[in-house]
Amino acid sequence: MAHLSLREAVALYLCRGIGVSTILALKQKIELSELFIFSQPALCQLGLSDHIAQQLVTIDWRKVDRILTQCLSSKIHIIHYFDSHYPESLKHICSPPWLLFCRGNSELLHQPQVAIVGSRSASRLGVDNAYDFAKQLGAANFVITSGMARGIDGAAHRGALDSVRGTIAVLGTGADVIYPKRHDELYWRIVEQGLIVSEFLPGTKPHGTNFPRRNRIISGLSLGVLLVEAEIKSGSLVTARYAIEQNKEVFAIPGSIRHSLSEGCHFLIKQGAKLTENVSDIIEEVSFLPENSLYIIESEKKQEACLVLQNLGYEVTDVDTLAQRTQWPVEQVLARLLDLELEDKVERVLNGYIKLARG
Repeated sequence: MAHLSLREAVALYLCRGIGVSTILALKQKIELSELFIFSQPALCQLGLSDHIAQQLVTIDWRKVDRILTQCLSSKIHIIHYFDSHYPESLKHICSPPWLLFCRGNSELLHQPQVAIVGSRSASRLGVDNAYDFAKQLGAANFVITSGMARGIDGAAHRGALDSVRGTIAVLGTGADVIYPKRHDELYWRIVEQGLIVSEFLPGTKPHGTNFPRRNRIISGLSLGVLLVEAEIKSGSLVTARYAIEQNKEVFAIPGSIRHSLSEGCHFLIKQGAKLTENVSDIIEEVSFLPENSLYIIESEKKQEACLVLQNLGYEVTDVDTLAQRTQWPVEQVLARLLDLELEDKVERVLNGYIKLARG
């Protein structure tokens, strides 16, 4: 842990040309707080350029204080790289953000996450798929992370909010800027039930170069990235590329060969992404995580799972029928079925589920 105040962390953020790699190198030589009392020649002797050294000795502390005051009044929590609340997963990506501006429940940063991304011009089927996958993954204890764009992103956030787990929206604007405007209601739902994250100062307006940058955070926070629909030249493929570089799992839902919104998914599948038809396809890839408390099945949940088994035979039974028999909400039934699939006690088939003999 570096001895660095939040005020000093924001001051470093305002210095152009200083990134996490430079800060880590400086930390090996001095206490970082000493950067603000050194002379310009002394800073240059540390290996900093004249331009960076000049910025450090002429920091506008009034601007720093205005930012802190603005964040405080907007209930935006600032997390710097050395803060204990900074997510460990982001420390291992290329060019990790020095600061995270967070609005909402920042504890979600440390929960297991799956990113769901896709086209802004999504089809009705794509929107439905994004919503359904997000809701089912939420029922399976995953936080859903996306970029709050229209189309697939928005549907994924809504599906997650309608589950029990929550959602994280990583913005290409300031954490207090709602973009697109049509997502005003969604934005405030996420603030209340999830988390808004940005590496940009409050008040930062949308700019084309910001969105590819935010994509590395979306994939960096997540265990894997699900692409629902995307054209071959798509920002969503940028997120997938980051995921591949970060050694994360990539999933893609296939579609019609005649639909341009399937091209990105099919391209990724050819490159080795997992062809994804249902939520269990995703959970199978992280099936090693029960021992790491990602997928917890408590004793009472096991008892509840038995109730699903009691109402499931060797003939095909759909989820709605199981919900009627157990008197449980559909989301709870789906969560139990996913548990049972992982235990090889049931199998998903066309139009429903069947019990396996070994179950």
